[in-house]
This record gives sequence, structure tokens and C-alpha cells, in this order.
Amino acid sequence: MGKIAFLALFFLLFVNIAYAATIYGEIYDISLDKVEGVIVEINTLPNQQYVSKNGTYAFNVPVGDYTIKANYYLDNILESSTAERISVKTEGNFRLDLILFPSFEEENNLLNGTELDIAIFEEKPVIWPYILIILLIILLIIFYYLKKGKKKKIETKEEKVEEKKEEIKEEKKEILATDLSQILKIIKEEGGRATQKEIRKKIPLSEAKISLMIAELEHEGKIKKIKKGRGNIIILR
Repeated sequence: MGKIAFLALFFLLFVNIAYAATIYGEIYDISLDKVEGVIVEINTLPNQQYVSKNGTYAFNVPVGDYTIKANYYLDNILESSTAERISVKTEGNFRLDLILFPSFEEENNLLNGTELDIAIFEEKPVIWPYILIILLIILLIIFYYLKKGKKKKIETKEEKVEEKKEEIKEEKKEILATDLSQILKIIKEEGGRATQKEIRKKIPLSEAKISLMIAELEHEGKIKKIKKGRGNIIILR
């Protein structure tokens, strides 16, 4: 029993050492759609073969250099195929997606008689990462211009608000200047001297606003305000 347990443990350790890596991936056609029913094989010792049922594959392999072939048959006729080389130098998981390319009659004859020429497929690049990168760049450009346009609209709106505020301020200044001129005119008509009460009778504004305008004119040095009893006498300077 002890020897059997030792051999079993040794076998498990050997398996873990021999099959130290996993190669896996998905299988696509040239339209980048997943393909089912693809025969995938790898040249390990012994050779491993896998029939993909859901467009994926996986092999457990030791460290080494390998060639993975994928063939898709329709009615026993080779429709598309590919071959990729991969070098496994360390333990771990390695993803290698496969893209099947249409097969011609000459290639079918070659498959029936001799081994597939790997060199043909080594030069074929995996195109879907480049497509994703291009799409990402396009989306970033669109996002940049949309954000820039939105920011410009906000700035334009803020500028319009500021312009409106300035227009309101200017209108208020013009109205105030008109009212102040009217007060000066009334004082002048009264012989250069008038009470605040008389001014208010001739200008339909509140007493508080009349007081503020008189204070403004006094600040500008155009009038002088003299307190008399409960009222004020306004003298034109």
C-alpha cells in the first residue's frame, strides 16, 4: 500500500510538472463570429485533439514550443482553417484566439496528402485587437468633440448671462441718472432751494428712494442737505 501511495503521489507531481501551463482561447471566422464544431489539435507528445462545441478550446501543456491547428469541415469538405505557433516558457495561462480563413481547393488537396504548411499562417496577424483599438480611438475622438461642444455651449450661455447682467446694470444707471437729473431740475425750478417733501410730491417714488437719491447727489457734491425740524431742506450748489 505504501508503494502504491508513493507511486500515486509521484504520478500526480509528474503530471503537475509536465502540464505546467494552459493554452486557451476562442475561435472566430473572418467576420469575427464564433465558430462551433472546429477540430483543434496541438503537437504535444502525445498529440492532443479537441472538437470545439461552443467556439472555445483549451489544452494543458508542458513548457515548450507548439503549433496549434484548427480546421472547420462542412460535409467533409474543409471550409476554413488556420495554424498558429506559440512558445510556452513559464507556468500559467496563455490566451491565443484563432481566426479561421477560407480554404481553397489546392489547400484541400494538400490536407488530404501532406501536412499543412505552417509558414503560410504565421504571417497572418490577429486582426480583431487592431479593430478594437481603432474603434476605441474613434469613440475617444467623438467623446472629445462632444465634450468640447458642450463646454463651449456652457461658456456661451454664461457669457450671455453676464452680458444680460451688464445690460440691466446700465439700464439701472440710466434710470438713476434720469431721476437724479429730475431732482436737480425741481430744486432749480424752486429757486435753488426745496424741501425733501416738495421733491417727493413731484416725483412718484417712495420716500426711501428719494432719500437715497438725495444722498447720492450730496455725495457727488451737487446739493447740500440741511436738517430743519422733521424735514430736510435741499440747496443746489
